[in-house]
Amino acid sequence: MNIKTIAAFALVTYTTSANAGWFSDMFGGSDEIKDKVEEIKDTVKNSSAGDSVKNALSNEDIVAGLKEALNKGAGYAVNNLGKADGFLKNNDVKIPMPDKLEKVESLLRKAGQDKYADEFVTTMNRAAESAVPLTLNVVKEGIANMSIDDAKNILHGPDDAATQYLKKVGSDKLNTQISPIVQDATAKAGVTSMYKKMYDKLGFAGKYLNLEDYNVDSYVTQKTMDGLFTMIAQQEKSIRENPAERTTDILKSVFGYK
Repeated sequence: MNIKTIAAFALVTYTTSANAGWFSDMFGGSDEIKDKVEEIKDTVKNSSAGDSVKNALSNEDIVAGLKEALNKGAGYAVNNLGKADGFLKNNDVKIPMPDKLEKVESLLRKAGQDKYADEFVTTMNRAAESAVPLTLNVVKEGIANMSIDDAKNILHGPDDAATQYLKKVGSDKLNTQISPIVQDATAKAGVTSMYKKMYDKLGFAGKYLNLEDYNVDSYVTQKTMDGLFTMIAQQEKSIRENPAERTTDILKSVFGYK
């Protein structure tokens, strides 16, 4: 029986003289009955107020809370990835040798040219580390477009629901806008020159692998985005599960209510 039913039952019973004796036996004397009824009424009133707060949180507050969570996640991702070894020393996001170049890597290592394969992987990760800080504004644009309906679905979704939303609505634009950033970063990190050097070290064998058309910039761009979303998702999960990560009132309200 819910609290409203109990309250209604109590009020009806209290005002019915035929049942006054029974109610008195159950709760005490007349004054005690009045106090009990008032207590129940207050409980109902407070419960209704609580429902109103929850209803309010299903609109603008939820949107604001989830946007803040994603912005917090994006900041966390950029701070952790956009530094030396942010990609290279993090096994969750480290950019490996592309699958299409595994044969190249194998040939190089068999020929005792490990350093060229290792240096190529290092330069790709250095490029990603340089590019990530410049992606933050692009990510924030995607976050800003979240609707109330999106937010309601995200709030009760899986641990990475907000990140998946951001990936869904922002991946194409993010790819388009950060590709030039990554291309510039790969050039500065020496990815292209390292790729050519690695290719040249294959000598005669390289002529049969047709590698010159491989788009390293595109690969690094995609892996940079993957790493970014991975780290945002980690922070989102932490906010959902750990109250200590809810560092503002809106995060406490929205994720505490959830």
